[in-house]
Amino acid sequence: MSDWRIYRGAGLPHDGARQLPDPPPWREFTARSPDGATDGPDGPDGATDGPDGPDGAADDGEGPDSEEVDNARRLGVKRRLVESFHPRPEEVEAVNAALQLRRPLLVTGNPGTGKSTLAHAVAHELRLGRVLRWPIVSRTTLQDGLYHYDAIGRLQDVQLDRAVSGDGVRQPPIGSYIRLGPLGTALLPSADGLPRVLLIDEFDKSDIDLPNDLLNVLEEGEFTIRELERRVEREPATDVLTDDGTPVTVTGGRVRCTAFPFIILTSNGERDFPAALLRRCIQLDLKPPGEKQLAAMVAAHLGEEALEEGAELIQRFLQREPGEVVATDQLLNALYVTQRAAAAEQVTRNRLAEMLLRPLDRPR
Repeated sequence: MSDWRIYRGAGLPHDGARQLPDPPPWREFTARSPDGATDGPDGPDGATDGPDGPDGAADDGEGPDSEEVDNARRLGVKRRLVESFHPRPEEVEAVNAALQLRRPLLVTGNPGTGKSTLAHAVAHELRLGRVLRWPIVSRTTLQDGLYHYDAIGRLQDVQLDRAVSGDGVRQPPIGSYIRLGPLGTALLPSADGLPRVLLIDEFDKSDIDLPNDLLNVLEEGEFTIRELERRVEREPATDVLTDDGTPVTVTGGRVRCTAFPFIILTSNGERDFPAALLRRCIQLDLKPPGEKQLAAMVAAHLGEEALEEGAELIQRFLQREPGEVVATDQLLNALYVTQRAAAAEQVTRNRLAEMLLRPLDRPR
């Protein structure tokens, strides 16, 4: 298509949306094989086993392709990022220290430096399955990460059963209304002795109380489900749902890990954390990617040809002003769109690059 634009601003309805190209790999929500073909529900070869799970097993969570889709978006559809990323020695050392000490890893850095990707890279290399993700906002509480009890839903089901049956009310099992959060799932006893990987993302966006509320859970590796603890004499063991969507049995109303999860907390450095939390974490300041790391990212997501076609943009990104905050995914966006607009005039491509590479710390 000579004109890369779908929307033209002419005000005349047309079917141009049907001509949308495939999305960028990091915005792909359907499993896609390395050659670019879309995988079906059973994988590219009809098999349901995912290559990145423990022992090659598929993820039992959100579908057979959920882990594969997540890895493709984070690590590159070409699957080369984790092999050629060349992390700095201090990054490798910090990860190993956190793994061996069974301590969380607090990763601080500018947006787009690869903080979240680090969790996926560790899970991929060590075959630790799907990364559990707990996104933090200002309203997030510890309870959100541990479990959710749907008391209102249970009451509604009791009332509906009473209205239908008209006589005795059947008490629905309480476990049907309890779902563990990402942190609660990560703290479940491990059947194979391997830890889960938990990404607590944008931790510096949290309410002021959350870092202190986490201290006991991170130290003890356990928590109680109050609604089950009160029923221990009647129901010593109860089946609940995990964050993966699979049932698991909780005994005595208490969840206690046998293998402490590998936890990465990411921060953009927008706030300070209490000393009590910092002493429980391994701290890593993640620097912006260097030339080799950047080349690996571009090749993993867009292919080797993008390195040649986008050499000017890549150098512009590397030679930006000291202290200027431009995220790596901004460069990927610029490379992707300017390649799509290859037939457009140079002034158009320059304008697109300028728009997409706008520094995040520049006042408007």
